[in-house]
Amino acid sequence: MNLKTQISKIHYDKNPGGLFFSLLKFCSIFYGIGSRLKNELYDRNILKPQKVDACVISVGNFTTGGVGKTPVVAEIARYFVNKGEKVAIISRGYGGKLNNKKVNVISDGINLYYKADMAGDEPYWLAVNLNMCAVLTCSNRVKAANYAIKELGVTRIILDDGFQHRKIHRNLDIVLVDSEKMFGNENLLPAGPLREGLEAFKRVDRLLIVSKNIEHTRAEKLAKIMEKKQGIKTFIAKVEPDYAYNIITGEHLESGAEVTAISAIGQPEQFYKFLEKDYKIKSKITFDDHHQYTLDDISKIDGVIVTTEKDAVKLSLLSRPDIYALKLKTVLDVEELCYNKQE
Repeated sequence: MNLKTQISKIHYDKNPGGLFFSLLKFCSIFYGIGSRLKNELYDRNILKPQKVDACVISVGNFTTGGVGKTPVVAEIARYFVNKGEKVAIISRGYGGKLNNKKVNVISDGINLYYKADMAGDEPYWLAVNLNMCAVLTCSNRVKAANYAIKELGVTRIILDDGFQHRKIHRNLDIVLVDSEKMFGNENLLPAGPLREGLEAFKRVDRLLIVSKNIEHTRAEKLAKIMEKKQGIKTFIAKVEPDYAYNIITGEHLESGAEVTAISAIGQPEQFYKFLEKDYKIKSKITFDDHHQYTLDDISKIDGVIVTTEKDAVKLSLLSRPDIYALKLKTVLDVEELCYNKQE
């Protein structure tokens, strides 16, 4: 377990303690000062977001990874593509080997130009799973947006993980909240998972409660509470297991099969719970988030392996024939979510 994974465990411990947490808490003071200063400069219009010649929708969250942005981004993009718009998703490209100081076109909506190790897990998955939607990576979202508009003719831009990136003006700010994890221990980074203080609610246009569960009662109750408390229109995205498929042949895995589950994602517990619904897990192997798989990682595993779709894009490079990915389905009313906030 690396340091990042150890810190992540502290983030979602409701009663953290010890010397290490105290040190992290001290560091959070300086992180908070920097975060508040940046936001204050934008809130007072000393710094101003740059507008681009397209409608911009930001999909982000208050906390660090694992909330479920990627499938939500995909559903929103798919909706606007189906309405006939030219859509681009812009991501920072975290975990990829490409130089993200320049604009990288992972896909122009037709052609795929990079593999997962270069593009990063999420951008590659989005590029593979979305037709007619461009996917770009760059740390400078304004630069990437202008490129997409000028070179690709894009009319609508979706910022993947864009809430804290205030340099670009957006027409709609959608913020996701995990119905189970919520805000963890409610401390700022690095002591907790919060990227900024919860005063940031004032910038949110739409709250989206992500329910990664078999039943959604908790999420439905939470959505009502959050809408009443924060005065923000609040919706639910229901993420549910669908089926497991072979990542090479596409063949479905029979229900009840015995499998080894492996993952390298921010919050793997829900993946294992989903998998247990239809399959018998004989072993669980958890790697650190964004782990780059090698043959040594899987060479000693006997039998069928089931992983997440995010992990599958990297494991597919290893050419093992008995690896399956768990397909999830996201139920989300995009029209209702995005309606009447498109200035």
